[in-house]
Amino acid sequence: MRILITNDDGISSPALPILARWARKLGEVTVVAPKFEQSAKSQAIDIRGEMEVKRVDIGEGIVAYSVSSTPADCTRFGVLGLGASYDLVISGINRGYNIGHDIAYSGTVGAILEGSRFGIKGLALSTDFDTLLPASAYLDDVYGYITEHKLYDYNDLYNVNIPPKACGIRITRQGGAFFKDDFACLGNDMYKQVGEPIKQKGDDLSIDIDAVYNGYISIMPVTASRTDFAVFEKLKNL
Repeated sequence: MRILITNDDGISSPALPILARWARKLGEVTVVAPKFEQSAKSQAIDIRGEMEVKRVDIGEGIVAYSVSSTPADCTRFGVLGLGASYDLVISGINRGYNIGHDIAYSGTVGAILEGSRFGIKGLALSTDFDTLLPASAYLDDVYGYITEHKLYDYNDLYNVNIPPKACGIRITRQGGAFFKDDFACLGNDMYKQVGEPIKQKGDDLSIDIDAVYNGYISIMPVTASRTDFAVFEKLKNL
């Protein structure tokens, strides 16, 4: 298996070499990650500016490159720039959950969505903001669950969120808002976006937010299509 690893926390993320070392058990690993943090960039790409690409050392002979652009562009460079083919794109391990409405903004998820354009299966991995490294202890459990239940026979893309102390694994669907956002005025015509958690722990373990808040690893199938097929089927013969 050939694996492309990226993230949106940047090439200096301490989770990146840990993930790369773990992925070596599955096959040949190439790392292409942003030069700087690129959180909340979704599936954005840079079609006008130049970007710097450098071979970097993240240890243990892992082939790695830093790219001065977005996670989606890192996936694109791994495929187009390096002229390589991959069986799986793994993105993460992200510092901060990608659940609920925030999935739409996620650069972590954006990287695997971009991979799907090239027919590559994807796995996005995220965990609690303050406990980045403990999530690596559950990587075998997550991938073991995926292979045991043959999840890639059903869908090509999965978004996984790992709580600090997991009590099990749940297949989930996307929840709603769990942050309240606002714009803070800094003076001199300057503003900054701010937010705070608003979601209380619920008990519907089929929802990604509730599952994670109750201590379960959330594995959610993701689709790259923007088509609402239920509505399409109703309207296609108009």
